[in-house]
Amino acid sequence: MKALFIGGTGTISMGITKQLAENKDWELYLFNRGSRTEELPENIKVINGDINNEAEAEKLLGDLRFDTVCDFIGFVPSQLERDYRLLKDRTKQFMYISSASAYQKPLSDYRITEGTPLANPYWEYSRNKIACEEYLMKMYRENGFPVTIIRPSHTYDERSVPLGVHGDKGSWQVVKRMMEGKPVIIHGDGTTLWTMTHNTDFAKGFIGLMGNIHAIGESYHITSDESVTWNQIYKAIADVLGVELKPYYVPSDLLHAVGHYDFEGSLIGDKANTVVFDNSKLKRAVPSFSATVRLDQGIRSTLEHVLSHKELQQDDPEFDEWCDKVIAALEAAKKNIIG
Repeated sequence: MKALFIGGTGTISMGITKQLAENKDWELYLFNRGSRTEELPENIKVINGDINNEAEAEKLLGDLRFDTVCDFIGFVPSQLERDYRLLKDRTKQFMYISSASAYQKPLSDYRITEGTPLANPYWEYSRNKIACEEYLMKMYRENGFPVTIIRPSHTYDERSVPLGVHGDKGSWQVVKRMMEGKPVIIHGDGTTLWTMTHNTDFAKGFIGLMGNIHAIGESYHITSDESVTWNQIYKAIADVLGVELKPYYVPSDLLHAVGHYDFEGSLIGDKANTVVFDNSKLKRAVPSFSATVRLDQGIRSTLEHVLSHKELQQDDPEFDEWCDKVIAALEAAKKNIIG
């Protein structure tokens, strides 16, 4: 069978790309601008181009036809409208990467199924994903476009340590603060439940839905079944580093209110909520699916990789200074209240 990935080299998609390259049942094409191609297995075919240039994409795709196409980089409805025009006659299945952040916030029930309403007033990113889903399902209902919606939650790989509060340059500065013995900011009191999924586990569920007759017209989230608190997540990182965790708890709404970093969407609209995913629907469609990378094991593997690759250790002195400023201000407020 033949598949086309639009993108294919990101955190989520690279795990799928690498696993699919070992699957003799699939021939994989990637349509992208050539990013991270040096990491791709040799048997992957790359179409170098800009999918946003529709005329160019039409020529590059030519008479190619696919059993499955997936767009990993569609964020607004206009991009999916473009995909529909380009691919409606070229594929038997169109898979779209949406987001589990699209689920209702605040949640009426912490247990999330695919039937949980989609509504996130806090994050434009999530609202755009919902709009993309609605467009695609309209095309399915009205024109028979063979859509499958996929909603990842917090998915990570070996290149970045997954965290809740970090700056614009990623999570390394938080890891560095831990190694330097500094306190690290944890949103809330660190007791809300969260789910993190290694991209190799996500890939197993995703590949099981490719070419799956039960997946057409359906939506699925693909996550680990493991639920952990943010305190456990940060403690796992500190344990691997062999350092003492010095948590500094700050309310999520305060983190957003003090400015500079926009935490309204990523925290209030996502990570500050307790979420527990029910993967029963996925397991009915893909009976073999099981997420096997336990969080502490995944954290250890990721940290070992990051610590051995200097290019992944991007300092963020601005975020470091901001953390110190927030902590100092709250400590001063405590003293003023106590008198």
